[in-house]
Amino acid sequence: MTTAVERTTHEAVGSIQSLELEITGKCQLSCMHCLSESSPEVTHGTMSVEDWRMVITDAAALGIHTIQIIGGEPTVHPHWRALAEYALTLGRHVEVYSNLYKVHEQWWELLTHPSVTLGTSYYSDDPSEHDTITGQRGSYVRTRSNIREAVKRGVQIRAGIVEVLPGQHVAGARAELRSMGVTRINVDRARAVGRALLPGQSPTLDEMCGRCTRGRAAVLPNGDLAGCVLARDFPAGNVRETRLAELLGGRVWADLAARIPLPARNACPPDDSGDCDPANTTACAPKY
Repeated sequence: MTTAVERTTHEAVGSIQSLELEITGKCQLSCMHCLSESSPEVTHGTMSVEDWRMVITDAAALGIHTIQIIGGEPTVHPHWRALAEYALTLGRHVEVYSNLYKVHEQWWELLTHPSVTLGTSYYSDDPSEHDTITGQRGSYVRTRSNIREAVKRGVQIRAGIVEVLPGQHVAGARAELRSMGVTRINVDRARAVGRALLPGQSPTLDEMCGRCTRGRAAVLPNGDLAGCVLARDFPAGNVRETRLAELLGGRVWADLAARIPLPARNACPPDDSGDCDPANTTACAPKY
């Protein structure tokens, strides 16, 4: 990384309110629609802990309100809590987007922090259907149990349902989430990114919800800056080579923003933390 950061009043920089940090590509699951094609075999990427801390430092200096810790499954990264806690010390709101496949007892102290919210994905009230989508037997039971525990502990939790299969029990999943006490629920379709691409299909910006670069940005495990984690195939530089402020205020970022179609009507809620369906998180269609 370079060594200096300057405050800037550039409009493009000032409009970013949420920054997704995809700190790993590794995940216990192998969801059939995963945008990053994460799995247990994938690595954490080339960004070091020091690199991630510098990005968080720069984000705070730019006044970016929310730092989202996402993956893959962010909690498999050995330093995910340290990064989240560092963002909190800089006065940032932190969103942890987890599949909730495994939650250790000592994690709850962080997840119940008043400046931390938790996002997750849920697919069906049918255990077999849920597990088919995630590629991991038993994932429904584990995720459901940890959602219940989060609600019991007063964690600020939101959930998203991605419609992946024909006839998927989306309505049942929504009803089950509500029965567990989850009130922030959204539904989205699987978007043609990563494993959701059809054979011979290439990623396009037309597949984005329209909010990429508009209020949000993402840094991927290799340091690439993207409009959001869904727009990973269209990087606008790399934070290991150029500081965040310079990238967000640069011509490549501006050109990328100009290429992304404006949001379709009702495609994304405009008054939350810069989020798209399904989970009102900074990932338009979370991979889980």
